[in-house]
Amino acid sequence: MILAALLLFGQAPSLNPPTDWTPLPRLQLGLAAAPPVQLTEFVRREVAAERCALSPTERMLDLVVLVTQGGQVRRIVPRAIGCPSIEQFAAGIVLRAARDKTRPGSIDTWYVTTVALTSP
Repeated sequence: MILAALLLFGQAPSLNPPTDWTPLPRLQLGLAAAPPVQLTEFVRREVAAERCALSPTERMLDLVVLVTQGGQVRRIVPRAIGCPSIEQFAAGIVLRAARDKTRPGSIDTWYVTTVALTSP
C-alpha cells in the first residue's frame, strides 16, 4: 500500500512553478491588451494610497498557471513586483478569465500569461 502511494506521489506534478518561465507555453486570456476596469482601478487606488510603488515601466505582470489534465486551474503564481495586493488581485482576475479558456490536456501543464496593470 505504501509503495502504491509513493508511485502515485511520484506521478503527481510539482505544485512549485518552474524557475525558468521562458519555455512555457502561453495561455492567451486577452488580459495583456485590455486590462479589466476593476484591475486598473485597484492598481490606481493602491498606488494613490502609497501601498504600492510601481515604476512607469511596470505596466505588465506575468503569472504562471498550472492547468490540470481535466482543464481546471490548480495554481496561479504571479511574478513578484513588490506589491502582494496587486499580485493577488491579478491572480484572481486570471482565475476568472482562465475558467472559460482552459482545455483538458494529456498532462498537467504550467502556462505563462500576462496581465496589463494599467491601460495602454
